[in-house]
Amino acid sequence: MTIVVACGAFKGSLTAIEACHHAAAGARRAHPDTDVVVRPVADGGGGSLEVMVAGGAREVRVTASGPTGEAVETSFAAIDPDTAFVEMADACGLLRLPGGRMRPLESSSRGVGEVLLAALRSGRGNIHLGIGGSASTDGGTGMLSALGARFLDSSGAELPDGGGALVDLDHVDLDGLDPGVRASRILVACDVDNPLLGPLGAARVYGPQKGASAAQIEVLESGLARLVEVLRGQGLAVDPDAPGSGAAGGVGFAARELLDASLDPGFEVLGTLTGLEDVVSAADLVVTGEGRLDDQTMHGKTPMGVAALCRSHAVPVVAVCGRLDLGADRVAEAGFAAAAALTEREPGLARSIANAGPLLEDVAAEVVARILP
Repeated sequence: MTIVVACGAFKGSLTAIEACHHAAAGARRAHPDTDVVVRPVADGGGGSLEVMVAGGAREVRVTASGPTGEAVETSFAAIDPDTAFVEMADACGLLRLPGGRMRPLESSSRGVGEVLLAALRSGRGNIHLGIGGSASTDGGTGMLSALGARFLDSSGAELPDGGGALVDLDHVDLDGLDPGVRASRILVACDVDNPLLGPLGAARVYGPQKGASAAQIEVLESGLARLVEVLRGQGLAVDPDAPGSGAAGGVGFAARELLDASLDPGFEVLGTLTGLEDVVSAADLVVTGEGRLDDQTMHGKTPMGVAALCRSHAVPVVAVCGRLDLGADRVAEAGFAAAAALTEREPGLARSIANAGPLLEDVAAEVVARILP
């Protein structure tokens, strides 16, 4: 038999790679003679770059701008001579904010544009761009600036980075965009379908998660609206209501409308790049999971992507997690043959996090034995 372990990160305790290795150890304990295949999974957000490198891609180091301008050391994953994966979170996402201090008006997407440009200049014209975990709400203007665009005020001066400055936008100059951008194919890994503007848009839905106060949210919303107004005034037929335009503070909008990128579900993009479907189709059982299984999981989180893939190949799948907030009926509805949580063995949250690895091995061994006696 073959068991495939395809877990995402247990945030705050285990990376996707660590979670997979612990779950795999548990699966081997339950069935010592079974072939256990490890395939960490991600959705384009934080940790996706690590998953790509673990899957065999070559890590290419790049110095880029963090969300508030400080230099950071990051990478892109060179998959083959023509293909690269770029992760926004590792370049200029929330995890890169100095001291964790959020600066919603000043944070910029410039860093991900710099990494994207480095990947293009390496000769790779097929770019997969993961945009989860962003710290900025700048409509992707920072990313575009790094690629050669200019965002000018009424006096012709370039605006400072950050969504807060967009209220003063008067003209967008796209003539300087790097020629490699137009010649490339960019596929964005994106797991949200929010529009750019309005009550469901980038500023109002995700601004609070990036530290924006009510007043700052209105500034960011006005800046994004001004960006759309200026682009339309220059004759560009941009659509801020297209699904995913509000992703990553508007990077989804900039990528689709100005870089001719396509947006696809992050799990599907990463799953294709790592060859997940091939190993799942040949499995007798799949073990997936992440830190928490709850109602949000049911709306397209990574374990649901794994479950859907298993269902398409008639392969049973079980879930392991840090905490389980779904009843037995909802677990079955999600497509899992069984589910088990670390908190079932260690109810104390702090202890459960501190001992997540060994606990995950125990839980994985138990749930695998339940399905494959």
